[in-house]
Amino acid sequence: MARRLLITTFLIVALDQISKGLILKYVGPGEVIEVIPRIFNLTLTFNKGAAFGFLANTSDTVRLMGLFVATVTALSVVGYFLMREYRQDACGQIALAMVLGGAFGNIIDRLRFGAVVDFLDIYYSSYHWPAFNIADSAICIGVAVLILKRPAKKDQITPAGELGEFNGS
Repeated sequence: MARRLLITTFLIVALDQISKGLILKYVGPGEVIEVIPRIFNLTLTFNKGAAFGFLANTSDTVRLMGLFVATVTALSVVGYFLMREYRQDACGQIALAMVLGGAFGNIIDRLRFGAVVDFLDIYYSSYHWPAFNIADSAICIGVAVLILKRPAKKDQITPAGELGEFNGS
């Protein structure tokens, strides 16, 4: 379990930080690079808030406390799931490692820049989804996998006779 978790987490953090480094090097803040016309741009933005800019317009103290509480809570939940629910589930462990890798990638940004570097801009017509990054994508994919795939319960007790077994009566 530990090896799978560490490798996946490290890969997500590495991909996230490399992609952000390239964007910071080659794209200016607010600059738009059209990748797929009318669908996808690269646009460098800095998000001081949480997902989708939540808490971005609050005072620094409120924002930092809210982000700290949310981060500690999320990491505690991931730890619980790793130790309890997905202890023997490789797919669940990889999904949780994606969440961890994404969280660590965004934490690194907050420590370095005071904000998260976002640059993926998906849009249709004049509607733009909030800009995001590889860490955000990993978190969303990991959570989606966890929602769609529940862990198998090994110690479930089934009533006698339910599986068509002879129960001696």
